[in-house]
Amino acid sequence: MTEQLLDIPGYQVHGRLGKGGMAEVYLATQESLHRKVAIKVLLSTDDQSFSQRFIREGHTVASLHHPSIITIYDINQLADGRHYLTMEFVPGGDLAQYKGEVFDLSRALRILQEVASGLAVVHDKGLIHRDIKPANILFRLDGTAVITDFGVAKQLELDNDITQFGIAVGSPSYSSPEQAQCQALDARSDIYSLGVILLEMLTGTNLFRAANYTQTVMNHLQMDVPQLPAHLQGYQWLIERMLAKDPDERFADCKVLLASLDELALDDPDNTRIAPALGLVKPARAEAGRSTLWVWLLASLLLLSGAAGGSYYLYQQKQISEQLARAELRLQEGRLLEPALDNADYLFRQVLTRDPDNLQAMDGLARVLQARINQYLQLAEQRLAEQQLMLPEDDSAIYYYRQVLALEPDNLLALAGTNRVAQRYIEQSEAAYKRREFALALALVQQGLEVEPANEPLLQLLDGHNERVRLAQLPRRKPAAASQPAPATRSAKSDNPVKRLWNNLFD
Repeated sequence: MTEQLLDIPGYQVHGRLGKGGMAEVYLATQESLHRKVAIKVLLSTDDQSFSQRFIREGHTVASLHHPSIITIYDINQLADGRHYLTMEFVPGGDLAQYKGEVFDLSRALRILQEVASGLAVVHDKGLIHRDIKPANILFRLDGTAVITDFGVAKQLELDNDITQFGIAVGSPSYSSPEQAQCQALDARSDIYSLGVILLEMLTGTNLFRAANYTQTVMNHLQMDVPQLPAHLQGYQWLIERMLAKDPDERFADCKVLLASLDELALDDPDNTRIAPALGLVKPARAEAGRSTLWVWLLASLLLLSGAAGGSYYLYQQKQISEQLARAELRLQEGRLLEPALDNADYLFRQVLTRDPDNLQAMDGLARVLQARINQYLQLAEQRLAEQQLMLPEDDSAIYYYRQVLALEPDNLLALAGTNRVAQRYIEQSEAAYKRREFALALALVQQGLEVEPANEPLLQLLDGHNERVRLAQLPRRKPAAASQPAPATRSAKSDNPVKRLWNNLFD
């Protein structure tokens, strides 16, 4: 299968980006336009109804023209009959890579607005995304948010009335109450999921997420809407509306949500407003008599504003010094991203909101980044030693190596660690082959390719799997040398006259 996928006409395939239950995604270059693309390929042709659904989904998404919706370039079919979608490659990573970070309010609201504007177009087409979560929000290099993965694989063998079978579709940590209960859905379900994401961006945590599926669902059904920190209480009403348990109490649709966000911007007293100056009409007789008074008033105002400005500057410097000191302390304590509003990363960023050119804060953020990388590398080594190679998904060796590579793509230790994980799968698969556990061996090879899609030894194992199975099933031949000693002895007895005489005497 890998060799076939590497030969998609018109494309140079570089490697696999990811794999799901029904499809896998590859990074490739479209040769005609010399541009990077992502190609989503079905794993099989066994289910024709799903293939047709895949095609319809591609046509639908291709008709959605908006900067915050993934762009579809082509829908086609491989020589073996499997269909594929070619779409834009979004290189900025996803929102999930910022797990645990607290976003600046302006950044969080900008992402909210971009995603909501994209969803408004989706909903206008009569569609519901059903799986709005951080992993499905990507970023272009300019920081623009892009909605992806419109849930094709999750609709396998389900008809349009997906809820009648009692199957909950979506990610539990971001599912609406009605979604968790397998009830009928509309656009307001996506708004709820987006509200959970906004809450997570502003606080650094998803408070609905629990240790197991059942408790997570119950939190969405029963838990009160979490409170924002004190300095964000002016936006609590927004969270309340988006996360209302009853869909009727939420925003009616994304257009209403966007209008409310626009009103928020207008009502913000920190926003600069431009308006015509008010003219003062004075009687000509009074102007001369009051000129001296105006001079004194202007001078007094200048003195007062200077004093106020100086006081505000000193206040700002005092706040910056205190935040820098607290940030350094949190860094020493290892509190890099937690607690939400009192960690090193957050405090250094707060300094930069007051003083964007503050070198100490910039250096602090660089040290926080390095400390995070070191922590991830240490955890990765521990999980590698414990043989937790890929599972659990969020606490395994490969998970932590990938966290490092998301922060620093050229990190040599993480790249080498990823290769070591792949090597473990090679060793385990070879051991399985020796035990003649061929199904296990193949599964181990495929898992290794999830880690390193271009790993040559793993690709060779995959290509040679069927031949190894065939050779192992051939009947074994008995060794020919087992029956040879007797003739040799007889030959010795007959050819040596001394031994022959000795044997004749005592036989």
